[in-house]
Amino acid sequence: MRRLLSGNEAIARAAWEAGAVVGAGYPGTPSTEILEEFAPYPDVYAEWSPNEKVALDVAIGAAYAGRRAFATMKHVGLNVAADSFWSVAMTGVEAGLVVVSADDPSLHSSQNEQDNRFFARWARVPCLDPADAQDCHDLMVAAFDLSERFDTPVLLRPTTRVCHTSSPVEVGELRRSMPVPPAYVRNTAKYDMAPANARARRPALERRIGELAEFAETFPFNVAERRDSSLGIVASGVAYHYAREVFPEASILKLGMVYPLPRRLVADFAASVERLVVLEELDPFVEDQLRLMGIRLHEPAVPPIYPQTKSVFPLIGELDPVSVRRAAVAAGLLPSPEQGEQPAAGPAEAVPAQPAERHTLPTLLPLVAVDIAPRPPSLCPGCPHRSSFYVLHKLGVTVNGDIGCYTLGMAKPLEALHTAGCMGASIGVAHGGARAGDPGRHVAVIGDSTFFHSGIPALLNVLYNRSNVVTVIMDNRITGMTGHQDNPGTGHTLQRQETVEVDIEQIVRALGFPPERVATIPSYDVKALEKQLKAWLAQDGPAVLITQQECALLPAAKAAYLPLSVTDHCNGCTICFRIGCPAILKSEELDARTHRPLALIDPVLCTGCEICAQVCPRDAILFKSQVPSHV
Repeated sequence: MRRLLSGNEAIARAAWEAGAVVGAGYPGTPSTEILEEFAPYPDVYAEWSPNEKVALDVAIGAAYAGRRAFATMKHVGLNVAADSFWSVAMTGVEAGLVVVSADDPSLHSSQNEQDNRFFARWARVPCLDPADAQDCHDLMVAAFDLSERFDTPVLLRPTTRVCHTSSPVEVGELRRSMPVPPAYVRNTAKYDMAPANARARRPALERRIGELAEFAETFPFNVAERRDSSLGIVASGVAYHYAREVFPEASILKLGMVYPLPRRLVADFAASVERLVVLEELDPFVEDQLRLMGIRLHEPAVPPIYPQTKSVFPLIGELDPVSVRRAAVAAGLLPSPEQGEQPAAGPAEAVPAQPAERHTLPTLLPLVAVDIAPRPPSLCPGCPHRSSFYVLHKLGVTVNGDIGCYTLGMAKPLEALHTAGCMGASIGVAHGGARAGDPGRHVAVIGDSTFFHSGIPALLNVLYNRSNVVTVIMDNRITGMTGHQDNPGTGHTLQRQETVEVDIEQIVRALGFPPERVATIPSYDVKALEKQLKAWLAQDGPAVLITQQECALLPAAKAAYLPLSVTDHCNGCTICFRIGCPAILKSEELDARTHRPLALIDPVLCTGCEICAQVCPRDAILFKSQVPSHV
C-alpha cells in the first residue's frame, strides 16, 4: 500500500508497524511531528517528556522491560540525553530501542549546527541515515531489528529536508505482532553499571561494533549503483538525491548505514572508479573514515583552505543541487556552463537490486531572482511576552535568555535580550554573570516549557547560592515555538488525556523561595510588571516573577480577539511603535505640529491585548471596554 507521507510521518508509521509500544520525546523542530503522528495509533503509549533525557530514559525502561520503544528529539536534544545514550550503549537492551535524532543543517530552527553521526561513533552505536520518506520508513523498521539482533540501541538520523518533505511511501498494512515479554528479569551484571560491571561490559561494546561492521557489508540499504566508472560518489542521506540529480552519469554508493562503514564494500567501490568523492551534509564524517582507510579521494586543483576540511563540497549549511553543482564545477568534476552540459547516462545497475527509480528527481529548474521586501522575525501580535521585554528594555538591566519564542525579545525595537543560549541556559548564565562581579543587575527570562525542561535545577542553584538574579518565567500555557505541544503546565497529555496541571508558582515555593520573593502577574499588565520588577531589582537576593497569559494563537485567546483603534489624540510620539507589535503601523498622515507619522492599528492583525493602550501617554488608543462595538 502506497501513501503520501513526510519523513516524520513515515517514521511514526514504521514504529507502529515494527511493534513499538512506547514513544517518548521532547518537541523540537524538525522532529516534533513524529510523536504527534505516532500517538493516535491504537495500543501505543506516547508522551511529551519534560526533557530529552527523561524521554530517552522512558524508552530505555520500556526496552529493558521487553517492549520495543523509541525516543525522538532534535539534534541538540541528544546533548541533553547524552548521559543516558552512552549508558544504554553499554548495557544493551531486551527489546528494540531506536533513538531518532533529527539534525538541522543550516540552522532553520536551531542555535547550532552539529552533526550527530559523531554521537554514534563515540558511543559505538549503529547510525542509519535516511535519504527520503521511504528510507525513513524502511530504516526505522530495520533499526528495531538491528537493535534486537545486536543488543544495542540504534541512532536514526534524519535531517530537516528529509523530515519535512513528502513522497510516496510503500507501507505495511498490518502491525507486526510482538510477543508479550516475560516478567522483568533481574540481570545486574548487564543492567547495573557499577564500575565492576561496566568494566566487564566495555569489551563487549567493541565486539558488538565489530560484528555490526561485518553485518554492514550485506546491509540491504548500502547499495552500489553502477554507471559510468569515470566518477564514483559515496553519498548518504538527502545528499544522495543531489548526487543523482547533479551527476546522473556517475556511479553511486548509497549508504543507509554510515556507522559502522562497510569497509570492504567501500573499498571495492573505490577500486571500480577512476575518481572518487564523498557527498554528505555537514561534517566529513564518511570522508574522514575513507581517508583513514587509505582510500584516495579526488582533490581539486586548488586545495581547500582550513577550516574547510572537506575536499570538494561545503562544510557549512544545508546542501542543495545548486551548491553541489557549483562546488563540482570549482573542483573540476563538471564543466562550467560555458563548456556545455554533460550527456545523460543510461539506466543504473543497482547492486544489490533495489528500486532506484524512486529516487529520481526532476531536472533542476533555473533560479529566478525575485525582489521581496525583507520580513524580519518578530513576536506575534498579542504575544504575552511583549510587555515583559518592553519593561525590561525600559529598565536597562542585563537580560539573559535561551531558546523559545521569547528569543525574539532580542529583535528591534524591543532589544531586551543580551544573550540567548541553549535550553535552560538563561538562569545559569545570569547567575554566573552576577557572581562574576558585574555591577549591573541580571534578569533571566525563560518559558514555561523550558522551565520544566531544564530550568528547575538552575533556579534551585540560584536560590542555594544566594544570587542577585531575578528570574522571569514567561508562562504562555503551551510549548509555543514548536507548534503548541502540551507540557506539564497545560493539564493535558500528548494523547489528550486530562492530567494534573502543574502550578509553576507552587514549584518555585517548594524549592524554598519565600512568599514575598515570588509573584504571578498577568502578562498584559504592564504597570504591575514594571512595579514588581523595580521593587525586586532595588533589593538584594533572588526573586521569581511568573508572567501568565495564554499564547495569542491558542483557541481560547482567539475567541477574545477585539481589534483596538487609534483616536485623534495621537500626536505621533512613537512610543507605541517601541513595543514592536506588527499590528501597529505608521500611517501616511503626519501630526500637524510634530510632523511625525500617526499610529494606525491594523484590525486584521490586532488581537486587543491592550499593551499599546497601556503604554500610550496620551490615551490615544482605546481599551477594549472603550471600543464602540464592545459596548
